[in-house]
Amino acid sequence: MNPLARKTHNENFTAEKYADFLVDLNTGLKDPIEFRIAETPVYLTDDFRDKLIRAGDDIVAAILQPDFKELTERAIPDQWRVANENGHSHFIALDFGVCKDQAGNIVPKLIEMQGFPSLYGFQVHLAENYRHTFNIHGNQTIFFNGLSKSGYLDLLKKTIVGQFDPKEVVIMDVDAPKQKTAVDFYITEGYIGTPVVSLADLIQEGNQLFYMTAGGEKQRIRRIYNRLIFDEIENDPEIFNKVVDIRQPLDVEWIAHPNWFYRISKFTMPFLKGDYIPKTQFLHELKEIPQNLQDYVLKPLFSFAGQGVIIDITDGDIENIKDPENWILQEKVNYEPVLQAPDGGVKVEIRLLYLWPDGDAKPTLAINLARLSRGKMIGVRYNKDFDWVGGTVAFMHQ
Repeated sequence: MNPLARKTHNENFTAEKYADFLVDLNTGLKDPIEFRIAETPVYLTDDFRDKLIRAGDDIVAAILQPDFKELTERAIPDQWRVANENGHSHFIALDFGVCKDQAGNIVPKLIEMQGFPSLYGFQVHLAENYRHTFNIHGNQTIFFNGLSKSGYLDLLKKTIVGQFDPKEVVIMDVDAPKQKTAVDFYITEGYIGTPVVSLADLIQEGNQLFYMTAGGEKQRIRRIYNRLIFDEIENDPEIFNKVVDIRQPLDVEWIAHPNWFYRISKFTMPFLKGDYIPKTQFLHELKEIPQNLQDYVLKPLFSFAGQGVIIDITDGDIENIKDPENWILQEKVNYEPVLQAPDGGVKVEIRLLYLWPDGDAKPTLAINLARLSRGKMIGVRYNKDFDWVGGTVAFMHQ
């Protein structure tokens, strides 16, 4: 972490300034932000930024392999397989913990990955408010590959809207206005003009989809910017008797297609190798249970937001799993508390966010998201009652 930028931030930080920052951050939004925002951004050194980029490049190279679809075919649950899959995910998100290697160097370690969008709109808004409140220098950026804000938003629009009119492209989630990430939906709508709809708003006529505009007109949907995760509706098996069954062949493009949520996921990690990849195995392929189980975690393949993860494995945990083909055993990644808060170290996770519009040969690393933690894991449920934790963004030299 950049020690000079950290020292400057901490010396100038006050509780009043943070309170003003939160007021400004929420001003003009449809609803207040529902997740905790940290007191500080992350300030990266050039060296660590370059390590992140190299780590991401290695993983993207694996995704670009010609046999990637064949390798990940089993990743898609039969009940959630959606028709008309395209050739690549329009979004890739790679989560790296900031760790210390055996030589004592600070390095990124891959935690998880997803072929699914993240807070591509909100992070721009968040960074602008950090910059304004905490007077962050203009030579610091949240973007990669030389992108400016305007260049980034052009790439975002190219990826999501493509050749269509923005009103023909919808941001869709199960119950979009009530999602914790709804703030991102509406900020994105403001940036690129794509309306926000819920699953129940979709109207099917033949194999075409429509929605009703705010003016009461029926509008054809050409593309769906998909924010729906099937886990969220798995407990309602009758849901597709009430709404459009989006798994069927429909005359609509998916950005990104739902199948990519599974293809680029924890399922992919056993196929990856490299200095920044923790050793990961499918549980059903495990030949011998490691003696040092305390150095591993058990993760279910088909869950999200950390649900079902067994952090501290005890005797019998592995043997008691009834479907080992749906689990991975992953080398434990120990976060190093590298970010210095006024009262001690804080753990950091950084998400690299890629955009891959149609027509491009490969994805472009575009922007980032960061999260701070003092708990056992990254995430709200593990960080209740702490400060200097939550969602944030990483700044780095241009």
